[in-house]
Amino acid sequence: MNEPLPIASLLRRLAAMIYDAFLLFAITLAYATLLLIIKIIFNGTENLESIQPGPALQWLSLVGLLISLGGYYFVCWRKQGQTLGMKAWRLRLQQADGDLASPYQCIKRSALAPLSLAAVGIGYLWILWPSNAGCIHDILTDTEVVVVPKEQ
Repeated sequence: MNEPLPIASLLRRLAAMIYDAFLLFAITLAYATLLLIIKIIFNGTENLESIQPGPALQWLSLVGLLISLGGYYFVCWRKQGQTLGMKAWRLRLQQADGDLASPYQCIKRSALAPLSLAAVGIGYLWILWPSNAGCIHDILTDTEVVVVPKEQ
């Protein structure tokens, strides 16, 4: 029987998040470029800065951005359990039995993890409490982030 992998520390998780932040920035730029191209196609290039979208279109653009950013995590976690930052720091998202997270767990985690960070980081700092083996979003999604051993 295989020995369970150790739960990732807060420091490793934060380091992986910094790596992923650069990729999320690139995704945001690509999304903004796509929106700009769509705006040019429909409105042309004359007076481009004076054309302001309505509130409904602004909300739709924000929802599209959130889906794009969450989609990055969903695809990475479902494919191999690792984002680019997690791969660099040898971390993997999995269920307690070692299987990859389910689609529902990935979607739920994509929504809860930013909230854990936005709440003054309390969701992430939860891992520092001695009796806890994970962040709040780990517990609420029945997943864990583990340290993958070095390849031989």
